[in-house]
Amino acid sequence: MSSLYELFDPETLPSPSLLVFRDLVERNLTEMIRMARGVERLRPHAKTHKTSKLIRMAREMGVVKQKCATIAEAEMIAGSGVTDVLLAYPLVGPNVARFIRLIRAYPKTTFRAIVDAPESASALSQAAQRLDHPIPVLVDLEVGMMRTGIDPGDPAVALYERIDKLPNLAPDGLHAYDGHIHDSDLELRAQAARRVEETTLSLRDRLIAKGIPVPRVVMGGTPTFPIHAALDAPGLECSPGTILLHDYNYQTNYPDLPFIPAALLLTRVVSRPRPGRLCLDLGHKAVAADPVGPRVFLPDIPDARIVGHSEEHLVIETADADRFPLGTPLLAIPAHICPTSALHRRMLVITDGKLVDEWEVTARDRMIGV
Repeated sequence: MSSLYELFDPETLPSPSLLVFRDLVERNLTEMIRMARGVERLRPHAKTHKTSKLIRMAREMGVVKQKCATIAEAEMIAGSGVTDVLLAYPLVGPNVARFIRLIRAYPKTTFRAIVDAPESASALSQAAQRLDHPIPVLVDLEVGMMRTGIDPGDPAVALYERIDKLPNLAPDGLHAYDGHIHDSDLELRAQAARRVEETTLSLRDRLIAKGIPVPRVVMGGTPTFPIHAALDAPGLECSPGTILLHDYNYQTNYPDLPFIPAALLLTRVVSRPRPGRLCLDLGHKAVAADPVGPRVFLPDIPDARIVGHSEEHLVIETADADRFPLGTPLLAIPAHICPTSALHRRMLVITDGKLVDEWEVTARDRMIGV
């Protein structure tokens, strides 16, 4: 095992558990700030970790703006002392009223919303009558993800103009998430990301020419972060997410990113059903069941081939199976850390190989208070 992941007395720790190597998180945060060329250009996404202690850790390093996907995450961020939160997910149904309650519960925090449809803007405007200040609203653009967002041409202009005219709302900028860009080759990734930049900034210029303010452009995720971070554009905010904890797929697919997986899973050999085969206690309920392909990488068994994965079991085959008796503790790097974090109620914090703290995964539930 690499010295990066020293772990003394693993026999005292339960498995499966999510371990966070604090020094590596701090290293990732430092590198993120350096690449962004300042904390004012950062609005990291909290959906990866959902953890108040990590929000506070980032805040202590100067990161005072955050982005999130759920009202629970937004509440967790505000409760951690951050005063600028973007909820980058469409608000529909009861969540509109919940968002208003959230704003009223944390009067010292500015909560920003996104919309991608006129009816959503109208519903938010109607609900915001109960507030004593307008809600800052960004228009969510469809720049290739084909998930949410409005066409970044005339429809987006019309929606932005509507937000400017509706009571209780304030036009606050553009949101462009380009999660569809996942080329391993940096130059190919950069070409695709620059097309998103051109589309988004062209729209911004059209709106400014109409006399409507566009205070910010929130752009990108982790793969395109280095490209957008190099862009000189007023009001640009980069919103990488996976960076803080990183994972095996991002480490493998984007070798240009200078980040290190900082969250690993502790697992154990629970069965040796036949020669060359081991069963670990690392099922779907402990590690994300996506994407297609291997869900973990075992640094101590690099030749491990996953042959079975179910709720509580991960079955591997390896030529070195005889080296691992029953009960052997192993560390595993998850392929996809974001949904993996949500499967654990707590993170065990490791520093210098020792357990030093436990952090609650605060927003793993859909509801905290409001």
